[in-house]
Amino acid sequence: MLPILYICAMRRLAAVLLRSFLQGLLLISPIAITAFVLYSVFDKVDSLIPFVPRGLGFLIIILVVTVVGYFGTRFFIGKWLFDAFEYIIEHTPGVKFIYSSIRDVIKSFVGDKKRFNKPVWVRVNVQPEIWRIGFMTQREMASHGLDGMVAVYMPHAYAISGWVIVTDGTNVKPIKDMTSGEAMKFAVSGGVTTVEDPVKDEETDQL
Repeated sequence: MLPILYICAMRRLAAVLLRSFLQGLLLISPIAITAFVLYSVFDKVDSLIPFVPRGLGFLIIILVVTVVGYFGTRFFIGKWLFDAFEYIIEHTPGVKFIYSSIRDVIKSFVGDKKRFNKPVWVRVNVQPEIWRIGFMTQREMASHGLDGMVAVYMPHAYAISGWVIVTDGTNVKPIKDMTSGEAMKFAVSGGVTTVEDPVKDEETDQL
């Protein structure tokens, strides 16, 4: 009798320990991964300037980028210099394709001309009806000989990649209950993260 009770007690203890470990992993993992990413970014940026005390390189890079951004957008001479530099790069064979691609991608996420700010639902199949979440990047494709078509970027779940499709405008409808940030989070998380409706939650709790 005692061995059976002992085995049952050990199993319960093991179950409690395993459950506690998984709960601790669930709590710690997002914090640890976020800290690791931030540290990796800090370490990479800080190492761009060698032979300086730890952390000073990071501060110098941040200060230089801030000063360049300030003078490059607020003063005529700074803006003229950057426009001239950009003109030279864009007329340099080979280099212009790399530069323009990187510039357009960065401007798509930040700045005054962000492109991933129009979340939409995209119908990718009719029978059965299947919809995917994406971001409209081109409202019309007539200049490419595709009248009535639109370009939509659809990010992959749990990845920083994605793909672009060109589809008929009737297959796209805007998302009105999510911001662009919430829509991107919904897409990247595989639909796990969504916008909660307080009214619906209250109704669910009452059932």
